[in-house]
Amino acid sequence: MNQRMRPRAAQYVPPAAAILTLIVHLLSNPHYGFFRDELYFIICGFRPDWGYVDQPPLVPFLAAGSQLFGHSLFLLRAIPALCAAASVYVTCLLALELGGGAFAQAFAALVAALTPVLMSFGSKVTTDVVGLVLWPLAALCVLRIVKGADPRWWLAVGALLGIAVESKYSAIFFAAAIVVALLLFPQRRALFTPWFLGGVLVAAILVLPNFLWQAVHGFPMWTLLHDAIAHLNASLSPLQYIAAQLLITYPLLMPIWVVGLVALLRRTDARFLGVAYIVLIAQMVALHAKHYYPGNVYPIPIAAGAVAIEAWTARAVWWRPLLSAYALVAGIVLVPLLMPVLPERIMSRYDWIAQSMLEREVNLARTDPRPVGNLPPDWADMHGWPELATAVAGIYQSLPPHDRAQAAILASNYGEAAAIDFFGSQYGLPPVLSGHNQYWLWGTRGYSGDVIIDVNGECDAHLFRDRRIVAHFNNPWGRPFENGFPISICRGITTPLAAYWPNLRNYI
Repeated sequence: MNQRMRPRAAQYVPPAAAILTLIVHLLSNPHYGFFRDELYFIICGFRPDWGYVDQPPLVPFLAAGSQLFGHSLFLLRAIPALCAAASVYVTCLLALELGGGAFAQAFAALVAALTPVLMSFGSKVTTDVVGLVLWPLAALCVLRIVKGADPRWWLAVGALLGIAVESKYSAIFFAAAIVVALLLFPQRRALFTPWFLGGVLVAAILVLPNFLWQAVHGFPMWTLLHDAIAHLNASLSPLQYIAAQLLITYPLLMPIWVVGLVALLRRTDARFLGVAYIVLIAQMVALHAKHYYPGNVYPIPIAAGAVAIEAWTARAVWWRPLLSAYALVAGIVLVPLLMPVLPERIMSRYDWIAQSMLEREVNLARTDPRPVGNLPPDWADMHGWPELATAVAGIYQSLPPHDRAQAAILASNYGEAAAIDFFGSQYGLPPVLSGHNQYWLWGTRGYSGDVIIDVNGECDAHLFRDRRIVAHFNNPWGRPFENGFPISICRGITTPLAAYWPNLRNYI
């Protein structure tokens, strides 16, 4: 009777785990305020195109779509919540495909839901949210093909990876890692079918419009990555990069996926997935990528680790509730650092965990060398944006009618620009200018530049005849470089703004 009940119980694990994950994220995600990048995605999505300077088009379209009926942080954050739930569901399916039962699926779901890099992806809209589902789902399809499923599934794999690339370019390296790994083993025969070529064609068709957009605009993404490596991102050695992978997956939970990686490498049917992980990390190291870029790969070894642990505890099942309780308690400790659930004053005291564990002692988990303020950077970037738009609107409306008619608003970065665009629409503010990333490509929007409200910048003394600081913006919960900055009115441009515009380009 128990043998008949186990499969029936196991079939309820994936939907139950996904629903629970969805509920937790829906309740936890929509706090604080809109994240800097979320505002940028929304504004980009409201100007639909086949590509943008610093990202493919899919995430901006999704972000803008969530705001079609008015400002809604809940609807925006429902996007990563759904992706996190779907990712947990697929993790369960991977565990099942690797031979796991109900415990393996449930344990894999628990660890995947609490692994910091994955939980973070599920907490706010970033270019990683779509890959949270599509990377492990593509791996599941390939695993089934290798084990004898209909090769026409290659068309689905091509579609999944093509869509993933339209969310984030790092999916290209994940796809390459899978193919390289397959070529190293007898499973390479799964590639020798017209359906594999068909899958490649499907992916190419999906990616082509964005590739052409990048080509037409001189591949700005390549310029941005090069400049970021040179001037902003912390460059890690191979050993440091591997250590960073252990940190972003949390030292207390990391052993599960490490066990899974070893288990995959020892299996003849799924060894290619373990080698694909190694190839992916090697590519990221070679490219000096940010440590979280390969993050969406971790549901795969987590699922394999859960299956291995289930097998080890088959004769000592009392270990299973202990291991589950350990994972739950260990993961909950970091939840406030990954979900915006604590009030700011409490969070600022709690942040010592991140400062000591992830920054001061190891200094590997940070990708931005700029100073950290009262809150972790991601949480700080969710504060002050409506107030900034209100402050700029007050200055704009105080201008004499003649100046107001020609006044342009110039912001120092895309976060400030997008915030003023998003929240400033209620004040009738004109579209914001900036030299940062996609905003630079949108150009001067026809403004002469003779009257400019300069936000967090310094009007070039050689470009304007007059500069007057009219306010300082205070944002104590924001980033230090965006607290107390000046807002100025600059008049009398000496060179037409259109002619000067190339000097403002900042792709980083």
